Amino acid sequence: MLTTVRAFLGDERIRFLLVGGINTLVGYGLFVLFQLTLGHVIGYLGSLYASYAVATTLAFVLHRRFTFRARGSVALDYLRFQIVYVVALAVNTILLPVLVELVGLEPIVAQACIVVLTTILSYVGHKFFSFRRPSGDARSNTTDATEPTDPKASRP
Repeated sequence: MLTTVRAFLGDERIRFLLVGGINTLVGYGLFVLFQLTLGHVIGYLGSLYASYAVATTLAFVLHRRFTFRARGSVALDYLRFQIVYVVALAVNTILLPVLVELVGLEPIVAQACIVVLTTILSYVGHKFFSFRRPSGDARSNTTDATEPTDPKASRP
C-alpha cells in the first residue's frame, strides 16, 4: 500500500494536481469571500486581485516544496513564479469581464469557468519556467519516481 502511494505521489503531475487543487480551493474560496463581503466596495476585479495576492504566495510555497521539489534561489523562483501568475492573472482579467458583462454569468460562476484554463497555463509555466533548472545544475530539482534513480539503469 505504501509503495502504491509513493509511486502515485512520485508523479509530478499528480503532485501538481493535488497541490493545485488545494490552492484552487483556497484561491476560489478567497475570491468568493472577498466578493461576498467586499465585492460591493472593490468589485469583482478587486476580489480577483485580492484573492490572487494571497493564493499565489501559498501556491509558491507548496509547489516549490512538494510539486517540483526545487532547490536553489528562492527569490529567483518566486520572481519567475509570479511572472507565470501575472500571465494567468492577465488572462483572468480579460476573460472575467467578458463572461460577466457580455455572456451574463455571475462573477462566481465565471471565475469557476476560468480556473480550468488558468490551471493548465500555470502547470506549463511552472514546469518549464518557474522551477526549471539547466541540465546538470547542482540546484536542479529532485528526480521523479518515473525517472531512473540508479545510475546503472540509465546506461545502454
